[in-house]
Amino acid sequence: MLQLPETGYLRLPQILGNPKANIPALIPISRSAWWAGIKAGRYPKGVHLGPRTTVWPVESIRALIASTKQADSK
Repeated sequence: MLQLPETGYLRLPQILGNPKANIPALIPISRSAWWAGIKAGRYPKGVHLGPRTTVWPVESIRALIASTKQADSK
């Protein structure tokens, strides 16, 4: 599995993967499913750095992955 930094931010290709850049997906869903999940409250909201740049804190992505693993084990 991909090693996540302790702190910092992740951009969307780092979360959902990018086959062209050989970046594996942490959360293997489509971009549209990601944005729909944010709108529905399933996924964390990002931090807007600019009009077309959104990032997510590593801590919130770690928490999302942990909660997904916990839900899968039930």
